[in-house]
Amino acid sequence: MTSIIKLHCLSGAGDESPPCYVLQVDEFKFLLDCGWDEKFDMEFIKELKRHVNNIDAVLLSHSNPLHLGALPYAVGQLGLNCPIYATLPIYKMGQMFMYDLYQSYRNVSDFDLFTLDDVDTAFDRIIQLKYNQTIDMKGKGLGLRITPLAAGHLLGGTVWRIAAPGEEDIIYAPDFNHKKERHLNGCDIEKIMRPSLMLLGAMNADYVQQRRRLRDEKLMTTILTTLRGGGSVLVCTDTAGRVLELAHMLDQLWRNKDSGLVAYSLLLLSNVSYNVVEFAKSQIEWMSDKLTRAFEGARSNPFALRHLQLCHSVGEVTRTPGPKVVLASFPDLETGFARDLFLLWAPQAQNSIVLTSRTSPGTLARDLIEKGGDRTLELTVRRRVRLEGAELEEFLQQQRLKVNNTVKEETGGISSDSESDSELEMWVVTGRHDIPVRSDSRPTGCFKTNKRHHAMYPCHEERTRADDYGEVIKPEDYRLAEIVDAEGEIRDVAPAPPQKQEPDEEMAEIPSKCVSSVRQVAIRASIQYIELEGRCDGESLLRVVAHAKPRGIVGLRASPSALVTLKKHCESEGIEKIFTPNRGDTVDATTESHIYQVKLTDSLMCGVSWRSAGDAELAWLSAVITAPRAREPTAEDAADDEMISLECAGAASAPHAASFVNAVRLSELRASLARLGLNAEFSAGALECCNGTIAIRRLENGRVALEGVLSEEYYKVRELLYDQFAIV
Repeated sequence: MTSIIKLHCLSGAGDESPPCYVLQVDEFKFLLDCGWDEKFDMEFIKELKRHVNNIDAVLLSHSNPLHLGALPYAVGQLGLNCPIYATLPIYKMGQMFMYDLYQSYRNVSDFDLFTLDDVDTAFDRIIQLKYNQTIDMKGKGLGLRITPLAAGHLLGGTVWRIAAPGEEDIIYAPDFNHKKERHLNGCDIEKIMRPSLMLLGAMNADYVQQRRRLRDEKLMTTILTTLRGGGSVLVCTDTAGRVLELAHMLDQLWRNKDSGLVAYSLLLLSNVSYNVVEFAKSQIEWMSDKLTRAFEGARSNPFALRHLQLCHSVGEVTRTPGPKVVLASFPDLETGFARDLFLLWAPQAQNSIVLTSRTSPGTLARDLIEKGGDRTLELTVRRRVRLEGAELEEFLQQQRLKVNNTVKEETGGISSDSESDSELEMWVVTGRHDIPVRSDSRPTGCFKTNKRHHAMYPCHEERTRADDYGEVIKPEDYRLAEIVDAEGEIRDVAPAPPQKQEPDEEMAEIPSKCVSSVRQVAIRASIQYIELEGRCDGESLLRVVAHAKPRGIVGLRASPSALVTLKKHCESEGIEKIFTPNRGDTVDATTESHIYQVKLTDSLMCGVSWRSAGDAELAWLSAVITAPRAREPTAEDAADDEMISLECAGAASAPHAASFVNAVRLSELRASLARLGLNAEFSAGALECCNGTIAIRRLENGRVALEGVLSEEYYKVRELLYDQFAIV
């Protein structure tokens, strides 16, 4: 049975847009990644919103915002509610990516697309898998199986294999690296053989990659030259992905005393730098075989980075004396600490800016890669500043009004008699009292400014203090003091009542505002692009296609020139089905194009006679095709085509000849006869039983002929043959 396979492209598959696709296998719909670009394109959200209620499962391939950046928005704002599958490193590091992204934008703007609660809610729904762990889908996805395979590129990176009914494999590989790196193994490319459809990230199809040794030498030369010249190096990288490869490599270089780098500082700057390194220490089993063996043997953790200092603000970097190398997020230079340091260091000629990734078109980093430096750019500088003077007073007055309105709403507008306990507490001359006595005539004005009352019952009830686990317990309140009296006996004395302490004041959020200005930035620092993306190069990518030999291929995230290169290679390899869809397009990648989906009516199914054939059941069907009935479309089938129906042909349909299904082997038939208690022997190419009275011969057309005397045994043998052939 062949499955119906369709691919809906929510983002542009034929450009460098972030991957986000809806894969439909029969009635089950997968959301393949949920990425968002650096500009937070809302047109993509409109496409996603059309499908979000029909998605049955989400498959995440990598942990960076390019592959899951829109997931918190989809869960928190669009109501995406389905299982999400990913590996453990994607779960851990993906959170770090999104925390850092959110905080970076909150530091300079009123970012409100999603909150940290949305991030936590989205990642709490992730079902964590291991490599090569197969999961069977349930419900309408019965028969579908998903398996994550190692992809390289990022820690926990995944190539997804989706096995559909009918022995059809679908491979989703948006980003992968076949080469081993310092901290990651290569892609499990040998496990991908002859899939029905391959969704391939073809971004590097025409890219000629420099050898790793030359790239490393270029990076080292840039760092040494800049530091010895009295400058600092800014390496623009991501939060918790490729930064691990860079951090491990540079820390090893700093450990080498002959390098002369011990005198300089190596810093990692992001909002979550400490958490990223700690998570990396606990995920060694997901890394390369070399690091795993080193950890198992000498128990040396490769991410116990001796020379890497962890920083969480630009101030910590500027306070570090002397020339330094800083790994900062994000690589696009649109936001984050990398942009802040770029604005500080770019005007100084002794510094160097190292770009490690080709980000989306339109970003500052992409502009620097294509046009270089040594020019003046007009950049928008955004920052958050504290409120002062009249603005601060206005803000505080608004907060007071907001609190008063909230209290009035909760108490029904009564403020003098229904205040909360904390507001009833007050200071009087004789001490602190919790119950004031008011005069008979109620004065006007706010209770806090009302002086017509005096103290009653000079005792204050201490309010219970509690933490996240309940009431705070003070051990000294329950400890009994031991003293020795004049007779030498030990007595317990109750402790003196503890002194009352005022509750600790909670640190309120500092009032601030976001300001924006346009600044002319003179770029005098050296701009170096050193490709450290960890992706498969063009030559290797085409070899992967030749090795896998898919029956159909969809080129994802590729430029026009890369798509032309991929098409020519596929044509030379005999791959006929090549798709390059754009945003909003739907690809029908069903293997058999003459197969149609039909509905079987109840009246038709009632008259069907089933016949067992091994583990399956077969039936002869005689029906007529009817067009779909006209009806009002609903939201559920807005994205689905109306299916035609099959209805009973009626009593006028002519009877059909018996159809024989299956091919019977005489040796298997002999064993079946023996189980019935009928001995059978081969003689002259025929199988004889019942003392030669019944013979079974194989004909030239593959069928068998039954000959013999009509008897009870004859009918038993014939019934057995019918069961073996499954006659319908």
